[in-house]
Amino acid sequence: MAIKRCPASIDVVEAAKIRIRNVFRNGLPVYMSFSGGKDSLCLAQLVMSLIQAGEINQKQLTVQFIDEEAIFPCMDEKVREWRKKFLLIGAKFEWFCLEVKHYNCFNELSNDETFICWDRYKKDVWVRHPPAFAICTHPLLKSRADAYQDFLPRICSDGVTITGIRAAESVQRLQNIAVISRGGNKMTKRKQIFPIYDWKDNDVWKYLYMERVDIPEVYLYLWQCGANRRQLRVSQFFSIDTAKSLVKLNEYYPDLMERIVKREPNAYLASLYWDSEMFGRSTVARKQNEHGLQEKDYKAALLELFSDMNGNFPTKHKRYVADRYRNFFLGISAIADNKDCKALYEGIISGDPKLRSFRAMYQRIYGKYITKAKRKEGL
Repeated sequence: MAIKRCPASIDVVEAAKIRIRNVFRNGLPVYMSFSGGKDSLCLAQLVMSLIQAGEINQKQLTVQFIDEEAIFPCMDEKVREWRKKFLLIGAKFEWFCLEVKHYNCFNELSNDETFICWDRYKKDVWVRHPPAFAICTHPLLKSRADAYQDFLPRICSDGVTITGIRAAESVQRLQNIAVISRGGNKMTKRKQIFPIYDWKDNDVWKYLYMERVDIPEVYLYLWQCGANRRQLRVSQFFSIDTAKSLVKLNEYYPDLMERIVKREPNAYLASLYWDSEMFGRSTVARKQNEHGLQEKDYKAALLELFSDMNGNFPTKHKRYVADRYRNFFLGISAIADNKDCKALYEGIISGDPKLRSFRAMYQRIYGKYITKAKRKEGL
């Protein structure tokens, strides 16, 4: 889908404030998703400033934090700080510590694609313990079956949810937000609105600096470890955004890796082999490791994988993902080069449960060949 970008007559900060004011003017309950990360800190500061200016009603607001158990200590501290801030101005703050499913990239090593946060059967190896004020059960939760994306819309159905999702974070988010915005529609089917959807990374860091918003120290540690601005993303330890940095960050949190390995034994091994084919990485470290090796025939490797679907993909969901990849491969096999096949192969063996990599490859590969065809025709 072609996406057209249009310049605006106001800056992104003022545009975000207008969107937030419009949400509150409906008079409905407003639920704000909060994680303590840089994007949600921007959204929280925008909302806080509008409350303090008397432009929106704090009584409508409920802030919701889904505690995923395996988070950095500084993230815990930052969320606690903001909880106090919102409670002091009269807003509600819900801190959930629930048994919800979460994707665990390390579990690819044991063919298990789900991680249960706050698993009642693993209390002795929890990465940390929930705070005393946390909400640990809810009548609308399907315990151990729901992801938080399934649970939250049920409890927020009487109002509107605002969240700090940005289009600049990924191609998929850009496309999804573009679809939502077609025809003047600004809300998802789940009554979600994204006030800072058009902010770039520079907008985020500049706003936090100008507003003097303290950030979790893990961002500074990531920068010191060599991460660039695009890689300064923090989430649950076993998410793909954070997993690659765990071993490096152990220097700043001395007992961190020990606690993580108790909870997920594969974590240390996976972190060591992060720059490898196993996780489909395209880093400088991997290129150095593979320098001088003969290039693999990835088309043949794909054919071998797809020749035994049940044996190579033992779970129902893995077979579903593999089937999508196989159909795509069959559609492009006549025009795909080894680089395209490599992307498909690594996407499928490293795990792609939400098909994010698949969608990105679909756009890139077909887009590349459409562009080549147009050039050939002189268009």
